[in-house]
Order: sequence, then structure tokens, then C-alpha cells
Amino acid sequence: MTSLQLPSPPRPGRNLTHGLLDTVGRAIVTGAYDGVPFPTEAQLTEHHGVSRSVTREALKMLTAKGLLSARARVGTVVQPPASWNLFDTDVLRWLLERTFSVDLLRQFTELRIAIEPEAAALAARHAEPHQLDQIRHGLERMRRAETGIDDPLDADIAFHVAILQASGNPFYAQLREMVSTALKTSIRFTNRIAGRNANIVEHGAVCDSICNRDPEAARTAMRTLIQEVLDLIDTVE
Repeated sequence: MTSLQLPSPPRPGRNLTHGLLDTVGRAIVTGAYDGVPFPTEAQLTEHHGVSRSVTREALKMLTAKGLLSARARVGTVVQPPASWNLFDTDVLRWLLERTFSVDLLRQFTELRIAIEPEAAALAARHAEPHQLDQIRHGLERMRRAETGIDDPLDADIAFHVAILQASGNPFYAQLREMVSTALKTSIRFTNRIAGRNANIVEHGAVCDSICNRDPEAARTAMRTLIQEVLDLIDTVE
């Protein structure tokens, strides 16, 4: 008979609902409930020392993320990964905390190559002057990071997020949190493979094309930049 698994209680001092959400969500995504029953609301409440309302709210949030479902006469059950909302930043963060998967990194990069070149082309058409400044600032931060003045990871993320925001398309702009979350793993991994930080010349080509209002050049430059990441990933197979 399989035993009931309960994650460790959230660290004290955190918002109780979000602390429970983070603890249980991470446990689900990292496989703590594979092949074992999910605890009842009462069991979670007792184990974590929180109120029933806190547990109920956390479970509702996990259900909205696609991780759980409540069924009559069955109770709360863990949903298969195909049901999880991969665009939810919490779910993506928990996924990236699992045993590292090259396949997951490739899939995310394939999504990026479908989105970011078009975002760059749109930015070349629609970016406001202050948004162009943000893109240039991101590139300048990357250059400073090469000399140790700024953080390479934060600077690279700032550059890509600035382009999404400059696209003029609110759907692209709302992908910034998802892209930022996943890039934290992607950039670390690809930089480790390449033995260097991001290619400043290629990022500069993207920036120049956008600032020169050349959509096709911006699209091509961004596609070239991300294709290099996919090529790096292929080297570890």
C-alpha cells in the first residue's frame, strides 16, 4: 500500500497562502505525488499548521494552474502534466527546478524562436522613443556585465523583456514574466555550454535593426541569436 506524502511546511514569515501554494505546487511538479494519493484538505491543514481557509485558497490556485482537479466521490487529484498551465510563471519555475531536462530547454527555446523574432520586428515598427532607450539600456548593461560592472543574467533578461514590451502588442508584452523566468535557467545553461556570456555582437545587431526601424533585419537578427541557442543545446545530446 502506498503511503501518503506531505511536503515540508513553508518557511515561517511568508504569506501563508502563497507559502502553501509554493510548497505544494513544487511538490506536485517535482513528482512527490507520483503514484501516491494526494492529501486531503484536512491533512494539509493539520500538517502545515494553517487554517482551513488558507488551505482551501491555495488548492483553488493550484486548480486554476491546472495542477489539481476536484472530483465527486474521488476527492482532489493531481492532473497529468499535459493539463498544467505552462505559461503560468509559478508552474514554469517549478518545472525548471526539477531534474534538468535538455528537452524542456529545447522546447522553451523553440517557443522563443517562434515569438521573439516577430516581437523584434514589431518593435522596429512600433517602439516609442523611450522603449528604444530601454532596449539600448539593456544592451549597455550587457556590455557593462562583460567587465563585471553589471549582472550578466539580469542584463540579458532586461534586453529581451524590453523588446517584448516595445512590440506594441499586449499579448507579447504579457509574456515577459514567462520569458524572464525561463531565461534564468536557459541563459545559465547555454552560457555554461559556450563557456562565455551572451554574444554582445549578435544582441547589438538586434538592437541596431530595431532602432533603425528595419523590421526584416530585426526579425532575422533575433532568429539568428536564438538559433545559436538551439545549436548549443544540440551539442549536449
